Amino acid sequence: MSFPLIRPRRLRRTDFLRDMVRETRVEVSNLIAPLFIVPGEKVEREISSMPGQYQLSIDTAAKKALRFQELGIRSVLLFAIPESKDEIGSSAWHPQGIIPQAIKALKKVAPEMVVITDLCFCEYTSHGHCGVMKDGQLQNDATLCNLVKQALVHAEAGADIIAPSGMLDGMVHALRHGLDESGYSDLPIMSYAAKFASAFYGPFREAVQSAPEYGDRKSYQMDAANFNEAMREVELDIQQGADIVMVKPGLAFLDVVRAVKDRFKMPTAVYNVSGEYAMVKAAAQNGWIDERRVMLEILTSMKRAGADLIITYFAEAFADLRAKGQV
Repeated sequence: MSFPLIRPRRLRRTDFLRDMVRETRVEVSNLIAPLFIVPGEKVEREISSMPGQYQLSIDTAAKKALRFQELGIRSVLLFAIPESKDEIGSSAWHPQGIIPQAIKALKKVAPEMVVITDLCFCEYTSHGHCGVMKDGQLQNDATLCNLVKQALVHAEAGADIIAPSGMLDGMVHALRHGLDESGYSDLPIMSYAAKFASAFYGPFREAVQSAPEYGDRKSYQMDAANFNEAMREVELDIQQGADIVMVKPGLAFLDVVRAVKDRFKMPTAVYNVSGEYAMVKAAAQNGWIDERRVMLEILTSMKRAGADLIITYFAEAFADLRAKGQV
């Protein structure tokens, strides 16, 4: 009788053997934790569609940043709900706006924390779209001018990275030029280079109260079916000066992540978005899945696909498990 000469199972027999030959490892340093900042004091309001995630006032966000730092989480991505909204989202570039204040507060308590700020207007406009609107259409170039204003306010407040998310044509070029002209040539840009018009964003819109008042975002975010277009978008942002490129969402677009990393060899981020998180939490609460194992598989799949950085609502949970030696 002929027995197998090659037995791959030999290296699967024990935990230690499996760990020794593991090909893909997620590290806490790979993770970026989103924070939702709201007006007020001592606010910690759970987001109903995202259990375990909260709207935080600046003071409680600062405490959360300290907790992250203790767990080894090195970076956060800030979103905000302002005190007031208008047609053009003008509070987004107010020097004393909620994000500039949050940047300063976080850098005061955790100076080494990498504070990344999302640059967009959907949270700031009364209509919920990502910029200046006219006759139901997003005005690309008028919005770029406002985007530069927003970026300069964040830069002045001490942001470490800015992250434009509106999928506007020429946004990286406009930002790079505006920052360089104002003395911020060292400020990196992490571009939402391939951001798809996705149904996975639903819970996020509750978190930042940014659902469009009319229409949708399909005229500026990408068609989820388009791979080659994604490659063109990423290449354009790199040519315009992006330092990090991002694919959003994650799970349904891992083929895009892999292709971006292989083709461009750039620092690559992926956003493990709110809908992906919410599905895991809902299924776990119903006892249908093992939340811990599914979380680990999702994060590992994103790292295996080529992501250097993972923006994820699981950041704290993963870091806590790592601190306890459980992953």
